[in-house]
Amino acid sequence: MITSITSDMDGTLLNEHQEVSEANKKAILDAQKQGIEFMVATGRSYEEARYVLEDAGISCDIICVNGAEVRNKDGEIIHQAGIQSAHAKEIAAALNETGIYFEVYTDKGTYTENYEMGIELIVDIFTTANPEVTEEEVRQAARERFEKGHINLVEDYEKIFNDESQLVYKFLVFSFDDEQLKAADEKLKGIGGIAVSSSGKENLEVNSIDAQKGVALQKLLKEKGLSAEQAMAMGDNLNDLSMMKVAGRPVAMGNALDEIKEYCAYQTALNREDGVAKAIREALQSPVK
Repeated sequence: MITSITSDMDGTLLNEHQEVSEANKKAILDAQKQGIEFMVATGRSYEEARYVLEDAGISCDIICVNGAEVRNKDGEIIHQAGIQSAHAKEIAAALNETGIYFEVYTDKGTYTENYEMGIELIVDIFTTANPEVTEEEVRQAARERFEKGHINLVEDYEKIFNDESQLVYKFLVFSFDDEQLKAADEKLKGIGGIAVSSSGKENLEVNSIDAQKGVALQKLLKEKGLSAEQAMAMGDNLNDLSMMKVAGRPVAMGNALDEIKEYCAYQTALNREDGVAKAIREALQSPVK
C-alpha cells in the first residue's frame, strides 16, 4: 500500500481549465482521510500554486519552484535552495548573450521585464499540457495566473540580483525559436551547480542543483518517516522526472511526454480525464511492486 502521493500541477493535477476537478479533489481527500500524505510538486511559485489549491479546498505541503522552496500546510517555508547572486548574474549574462526572454523567480515574487512575453510563456505551458483547448481560453487563463500569481514587472533584473533581501529561486526561459532555445541550453551547460529541465515545448527551467522536485521529495519523505518505496509520484513533463526516480510507484499521465511514459512503470488517463483520481483509486487497491 502507498503511504504518500505527490502530484505535479500543470498537465497533471489540473484539467484543461487549470482547475482541480471534483473527481481529483474527492480522491485526494479520501486518501488523506486514510492517513496517506498528499503533496504537490510544481514549477509554480507558492502564490501561483496556493490560489488554485485553496479554491479546491485542498490543504497540503507544497514543493514549489521545482524544489527551490518547500512550504508546509500552513504556508510556512521549511526548506529553501536558491541561487546565489553572483551565480544568478552569470546565468543571466549567458542568457542575455542569446537574446532570449526569461523570468526570475525569487522568495519575494516572480519578475518579468516584458509583460506580453510573460503571457506568451504561460500560454506555452498551458498549451503543452492541454493542446485541445482553444487559444482564447488559454490566454484568459494565462492572464488570470499572471495576475493572481503576483508576477511583477521590473525594469532591470540587476536590481533583483543586487537586492540582498531576495533569494533567487529559478530562471524560466522562453522562446518560439528552437535554435535560440538550443543556444541558451548550450550556454547553460557551461555553468556548474545548476539543474536545467523543462515544463513546456518552448521553455527551459533553471534551478540550483539542490532545487529539484526529487531532491525536495526525498528530504520531505525522510523527515516525515515515510518510505520512498511506498511513495507514488505523478507527472507529465521533464521537470517531474527527478521525483519519478525517487518514488516506488512512478505514474505517467496519459498526456505525458514519451520520455516520462518510458520511465514510469504505471500510466493513468489524461489530465482532462481525471487521471490523478484514477491513479489514486488504483494505487489504493494495489501493492507497490
